[in-house]
Amino acid sequence: MAELPNISFLHGNVAAGYCRRDRIKGNANARCSRCGELLKRTPLLYPIQEKDYSKDEFIAAEWSEFKHALKHAFMITVFGYSGPKTDQEAITAMSEAWGPVEERAMEQTAFITLQNSKEIGQNWEKFIHTHHYEVQRDFYDSWLAKHPRRTGEAYWNQYFMVKFLPDNPIPKDADFPDLWDWLARFAAPERSAAEKRRQERNVGSNS
Repeated sequence: MAELPNISFLHGNVAAGYCRRDRIKGNANARCSRCGELLKRTPLLYPIQEKDYSKDEFIAAEWSEFKHALKHAFMITVFGYSGPKTDQEAITAMSEAWGPVEERAMEQTAFITLQNSKEIGQNWEKFIHTHHYEVQRDFYDSWLAKHPRRTGEAYWNQYFMVKFLPDNPIPKDADFPDLWDWLARFAAPERSAAEKRRQERNVGSNS
């Protein structure tokens, strides 16, 4: 079974719980893995005109985690989010983490949306360097779906190293057990490669 991705609840979540003493999140009303106390439900940040993402400790921590990931990302995929027109505070926080678009000359941004390319270019100009973006209406047409797990590596090899690769698409109409079985074949080699890199680092640090 492949490891699950990290999930950040940037506006809270009715099913999420949080231990403020140990700063651990999980399912609401589950037990904290450290102190054993019940995880309290997290607050919800409603779609009001002016949001304060720093007011609550949990929301602030989720944004901090998200911005750290965004700062170090090579590729991002946005699903159906219209962008700056609906949430100036969020887009400001995201653009600060992303940094000046002039310094993101190699990064690629993808959008799964019903908006057209012109709208996307206008709404997301702070995240797009020239032509380095793509817009798809169907998730299965996206680079993420055609090259799952190693998406950024596949993109780099094809467009920067000129190593043209066949697509390795996610199966359509598969249920979760089918997807887990399909993804499991990638997990073992990834773990093996990660363990090899860890051992090489240890050898290098001890020499």
